Amino acid sequence: MEQKEQLYEGKAKKVYATSDPNLVIVDYKDDATAFNGLKKGTIVGKGVINNRMTNYLMKKLEAEGIETHYVEELSERRTLVKHVEIVPLEVIMRNVVAGSLSKRTGLPEGAKPKMPVLELYYKSDELGDPMINEDHALAFGWATREELDSIAATARKVNDILTEFFASVGVDLIDFKIEFGRYQGRIVLADEISPDTCRFWDSKTKEKLDKDRFRRDMGGVEGAYHEMMRRIGLKE
Repeated sequence: MEQKEQLYEGKAKKVYATSDPNLVIVDYKDDATAFNGLKKGTIVGKGVINNRMTNYLMKKLEAEGIETHYVEELSERRTLVKHVEIVPLEVIMRNVVAGSLSKRTGLPEGAKPKMPVLELYYKSDELGDPMINEDHALAFGWATREELDSIAATARKVNDILTEFFASVGVDLIDFKIEFGRYQGRIVLADEISPDTCRFWDSKTKEKLDKDRFRRDMGGVEGAYHEMMRRIGLKE
């Protein structure tokens, strides 16, 4: 597979075209951002951890019948994936109150809602990824009714699978962000699943094992990422 020109560079990844128009290469960076890019830094080794952890979890979800963009891990930082058209929605599943949900509702972090909460955000750095509802997505042509139904059903299934898996390694999956893409007429899970995009708390101590340590200047950021690699059984 021949790498060609760079198609895109985001806050955490670069994407390159390949000799196959249906496939692209994702290259994970160590750059770290928070608050829609207002805070910037570096988390040493983050790209390797996020790449390998994402691929491990994507393969686990594929085994449960969820189609993802994953094709093949090329190296510690680089992965071959399907060339999808990203649906301009960020989907957040919340199992426990934390972060912006705590600020919006006044509920304390750690409060448990009666059911998992699915939230939609319009994917726009310029606008700060504002929260929207399904009517917005339909009215402005960001997704069809069928796509929204597929996205919601898949997000809830992903939540069920990952919540159970992380519980088995002593981690509470507090919330997570996922994205979806269109590929040959189908909606597939895309982007990444990592400490960048998930909130992970140790089940017993409630220690944070994710990017909140960077957002909140808590220290021990690299250690938290490495601990998550260890928890899921990936050797470094």
